[in-house]
Amino acid sequence: MELSHKKTACIIDDDLIYISLVKKIIERKNLCNKLLVFNDGKQSINYFETLLDTIDSDAIPEIIFLDLNMPIMDGWEFIERFKKIKNKFSKSIELYVVSSSINPTDINRAKAFNEVNDYLKKPINIDALEKIFKYNNAS
Repeated sequence: MELSHKKTACIIDDDLIYISLVKKIIERKNLCNKLLVFNDGKQSINYFETLLDTIDSDAIPEIIFLDLNMPIMDGWEFIERFKKIKNKFSKSIELYVVSSSINPTDINRAKAFNEVNDYLKKPINIDALEKIFKYNNAS
């Protein structure tokens, strides 16, 4: 599946094997033209906060894949900070929580945030990634 309107995506995760796998799938399937990677929520929220004053909308990812369990700043803390700035961006940003947790409490908590589009369980598969990028391109 090759998509015509390429996007910028962002992975926020500390699992290097997972990051490598998702990067490989995205590159092989040509799902986006730019992929940002951050290993903790603090690095990524700092990046997003610096983008608030940018006119370069290509630097703003349309899709974020966020892990919950990370050092320094976890996914929950990232969501709390992100929801304060999300509406200040010039384009829509879709946030997908991607976690190995199958705990219903985590799933329900994540889905309770308006900023979270969906909760995906690791390992994320090719079909799920393709659907996310296809859906995002259609909107």
